[in-house]
Amino acid sequence: MKLAFTDSHPEGIEAPYQVAITGLGVVTSIGTGKEAFWEGLLKSENLSPTRLVEDFDPSNWMSIKEARRADRYNQFGVAAAQLAMDDAGPLEVDPARAGVWMGTGVGGLTTLEGQVLIAHERGPDRVTPFLVPMMMANSNAATISMRFGFTNVCQATCTACAAGTHAIENAARLIAAGRATVMLAGGSEVATTITAQAGFANMTAASTSGISRPFDVDRDGFIMAEAAGVVVLEELGHALARGAHVYAIVAGAGSNADAHHITAPAPHGVGAAACMELALMDAGITADEVGHINAHGTSTSLNDRSEADAIEKVFGDRPIPVTSLKGALGHGLGAAGALEAVGACLTFENNLIPPTANTKNLDPDIHIDVVIGSPRPLPEGAIISNSFGFGGHNGTLVLQRYQG
Repeated sequence: MKLAFTDSHPEGIEAPYQVAITGLGVVTSIGTGKEAFWEGLLKSENLSPTRLVEDFDPSNWMSIKEARRADRYNQFGVAAAQLAMDDAGPLEVDPARAGVWMGTGVGGLTTLEGQVLIAHERGPDRVTPFLVPMMMANSNAATISMRFGFTNVCQATCTACAAGTHAIENAARLIAAGRATVMLAGGSEVATTITAQAGFANMTAASTSGISRPFDVDRDGFIMAEAAGVVVLEELGHALARGAHVYAIVAGAGSNADAHHITAPAPHGVGAAACMELALMDAGITADEVGHINAHGTSTSLNDRSEADAIEKVFGDRPIPVTSLKGALGHGLGAAGALEAVGACLTFENNLIPPTANTKNLDPDIHIDVVIGSPRPLPEGAIISNSFGFGGHNGTLVLQRYQG
């Protein structure tokens, strides 16, 4: 990562540093843990009308008392963080050099909606005194920091569907700048309440057919998913010194705003294209050095067309393979970018690009090389992972193989 904060660094620390991803943790409807997650991504179809994690038991990750005082999105985030830490292996670090940066779109919506009903039906005196800490959008970052005793930066990003990507970018920049050695970063979301689903359906963003099929001519919207994804980010020298497995290097990132509309992307993907170009510049590479794009690809008409236009603008007519994991995963909103970053790491790990599940007939107005039907061998080069959120929030990560 080329860019770094410009403020002072601790004595003896010189920036920028390389940032490694050394641990992966996911909680999703297609599997919890990296192995089950990857197996689910390789399937060409997922026709389930919901993307709920039916078998999730919070008591596997925290005490019953703690679980009662944590919204479901927080429980997911803690589980994903613990899985990522376990995957990273024995990790000794000064707590003051380790931090947390998590993303979410809405925070503790399940708790908030439930307590609103209690207030109306049973009176305000029956509202739980834990409502505020349970619904806060920063509660997951705080809980994770307390769980591991990390006392460096602990922050939350709330940029809609780009939040997970932005959280990883922000955390990586701290390490690149020499401000931290280890960061837990990602996103968690459980926005599958009745009211939230009605809101997305009534704005015609949600699928009426119950099928997510990104870039398909018959796409009709996304399926909301509950999920969490967390990565362990680590200064490369620290990771190598302890013999850690390096999944990928965070080589660069881009972030900008469409400044166009509260929900619709800017016409012809101009904001998304500029974001990808910023990320490539940050990584110090050209478009020709990218081997694969992990697309935002929500399965909505406007988003998919806009992103395809943006990819064409940046990469020209080169047939770079593109996949969207949302056919398999549904749309994890603030968790989506983190899930896709994990998917990109596993794509490197297995030298295989997962197919865009459920997509069979590419929209003839979309002129990009979408991987459909079956997995495809991964070409050489970097992977970029895109996230574009309501409000015009754009985020792109550039990941590279560690060549050591």
